[in-house]
Amino acid sequence: MELCSIASGSSGNCIYAGTDQSHILVDAGISGKRIEAGLNEIGLKTEEIQGILVTHEHVDHIKSLGVLARKYGIPIYATAGTIQWITERQAIGKVDESLFHPVVPEQDFKIGDLTVCPLRTSHDAAEPVAYMMKNQGKSMAVLTDLGKYDDYLVDKLQGLDVLLLEANHDVHMLEVGGYPYYLKKRILGDRGHLSNELSGQLLGRLLHDKFQKVVLGHLSKENNYPQLAYEAVRLEITMGDSPYKGSDFPIQVAKRDQVSELVCV
Repeated sequence: MELCSIASGSSGNCIYAGTDQSHILVDAGISGKRIEAGLNEIGLKTEEIQGILVTHEHVDHIKSLGVLARKYGIPIYATAGTIQWITERQAIGKVDESLFHPVVPEQDFKIGDLTVCPLRTSHDAAEPVAYMMKNQGKSMAVLTDLGKYDDYLVDKLQGLDVLLLEANHDVHMLEVGGYPYYLKKRILGDRGHLSNELSGQLLGRLLHDKFQKVVLGHLSKENNYPQLAYEAVRLEITMGDSPYKGSDFPIQVAKRDQVSELVCV
């Protein structure tokens, strides 16, 4: 299995995941041109993508969803709530209805030789989910856009090999920054985004001896820095209750506007 961030940040998100036989995207929140270029960088063509998994309907996750679906006929997988929001508001233009495939949290489905499991998340969207992908005993997950985590997510995400995990903001930077009060309140709320500290605390509950890599993603441009997120998450792991230290596992920070390193397991 392999995973690669084509773009990850508050301004646009697109993650590639796949195997030798199956290729999918999680979200399409940057331009179609950038997605095509990013896939080309890792030796793939857009027409090889067999599905786009949509986490939720915010524009930084669906910007080119309609363009890709129309141009290449790529199936779109999303919860019923997300599909309803997108279609009722015509958020991605006119798309053939047959391309929409409703998914249900905790119900696995197959795309090629990948088994995909949607997981409920807490975010201010219609019916948001994260996605876990499995193949031949290996598993990866993409978990961003959630204001909090709970025992449900901790339980469902046990045994992962690779996790792309949100580390959206530094709380102090956000609190003293220039965002209006309502936006700060939203980001810090239970349906907002994970801070660096919460990201590290969650990761501490998911680590195990065979865990291979974490990729930190969805960093805020205004309220975080890659090095700050990296160090804060490492510190939370080291200072937490788990038997692991932040230096025990490789941590990579996904780039905002460049293709990140391809992770293979």
